Amino acid sequence: MGARTGKEYLEGLRAQQREVWLAGERVKDVTRHPGLARGARAVAHLYDMQHDPKLREEMTYRSPSSGERVGLSFIIPKTREELERRRVMMLHWARTSCGMMGRSPDFMNVNYAAWAGAAEYFARGRPEFAKNIVRYYEYLREGDVTLTHALINLQRSRDASGLFNLEQGTALEVVRETDAGIIVKGARILATLGPLADEIAVYSPRLGRHAEAHCPFAMSFAIPCGTPGLKFLCRDSFDLGRSHFDQPLSSRFEEMDSIVFFDNVLIPWERVFLLGDVDLLNGMAQGTHYSAHSAHQGAAKNLAKCEFVLGVALLMTETLGNAHLPHTEERIGELMLYAELTRGAMRAAEADGKLDEWGVFCPDPVLIESTRNLFMTAYPRMIEILQLLGSSSFLLTPSEADFKSPLAADIEHYLATANSPARERVRLFRLAWDLAGSAFGSRQVLYERFFASDPLTRARVLAAIYPKAELKERVLQLLERED
Repeated sequence: MGARTGKEYLEGLRAQQREVWLAGERVKDVTRHPGLARGARAVAHLYDMQHDPKLREEMTYRSPSSGERVGLSFIIPKTREELERRRVMMLHWARTSCGMMGRSPDFMNVNYAAWAGAAEYFARGRPEFAKNIVRYYEYLREGDVTLTHALINLQRSRDASGLFNLEQGTALEVVRETDAGIIVKGARILATLGPLADEIAVYSPRLGRHAEAHCPFAMSFAIPCGTPGLKFLCRDSFDLGRSHFDQPLSSRFEEMDSIVFFDNVLIPWERVFLLGDVDLLNGMAQGTHYSAHSAHQGAAKNLAKCEFVLGVALLMTETLGNAHLPHTEERIGELMLYAELTRGAMRAAEADGKLDEWGVFCPDPVLIESTRNLFMTAYPRMIEILQLLGSSSFLLTPSEADFKSPLAADIEHYLATANSPARERVRLFRLAWDLAGSAFGSRQVLYERFFASDPLTRARVLAAIYPKAELKERVLQLLERED
């Protein structure tokens, strides 16, 4: 099949019956539901970009098995050039969504490419798991399948054990093994893009040890979203059906977050990649280097988001005529700094990348993981800067309908600035409000705070991989010098 079109993606969603619930009602067709349809169309547009004659070479490559053109996010990079080529493709998608779709399909594609490249890691659990991960990756690549994922177990209480606080009856666990596969029961969060995906992947970033020999909470698998017993419960949709003028972002990029319930769901053996081995699961990030590849995709998204926020801020200050003021220049400079730090770290990670033990070219882990640590504090600050720059202008935003009302002449007269007619000013600040003040914008801030886990966990991840020995040795050498 090869790279899909947007039409093929939407037809695939309609063809697979799935159990999706939103606002107390079961959704019959996610491609037509008013709270989900425009988000589905945004994903469809990404797929259509693969067939744009001007972008085709930058979006796709020849499959090594079928010869069909397939999405470039599936490539298993063997050289720096291939890693850079993949980044170009990911930036095209990220800039199209202004960085607002954190779970565009390339996010999971790069993970499975990394796992397929390191397939022998999974063979340490069972030999057949290596074959399973390669076959599944090839299925994703050749069918251009859209994946969501669910990583985190729900908790009835939170104590010092945090992530490791697993509880029977709540956390997803294997309840039994059969000749056909494993049976799982429990709940997982947070399946962003869940209602709009073809399949769901389940794994965990880390688990605590609950049994020496075999842990029922340790697993990695993937299944279709229409699998019997699988249910998605959505939050409120931020797409309120308003026009693109009134809600420029939320009317386009609602990717939806959902809780996933597994009610004795059968996972066929050929879809199981890891089972029961806590140490193997906990070692996946560094053992397969998938975390670095995932961070590389995230850095592309973060850069697109930085660029977009900066662009909005520049237009806001030009419209209001305060771009020349010192405090404005300082804040704009800070936004520029975040954009260039993200760009620089991403490019340095590519430049300093190396072939890993599996023969996959991997971005430098410290540099690329740093982009995650930076963004979880930088993005909330970026939105705060927008709020400071816009001030009360965020509230001077009549709707599109108001421009057709009897007050239209007054709006045109009084809301114009020296640099902008009223309609253009209002359109820009409605965009800024959707970014910095609406429910959609607030979700983006929350999302980026915890996109890659909490600050403490991120600090520990960076500390674990940071090359500390050489730095300490330099200090000790100075202490021992006698000159």
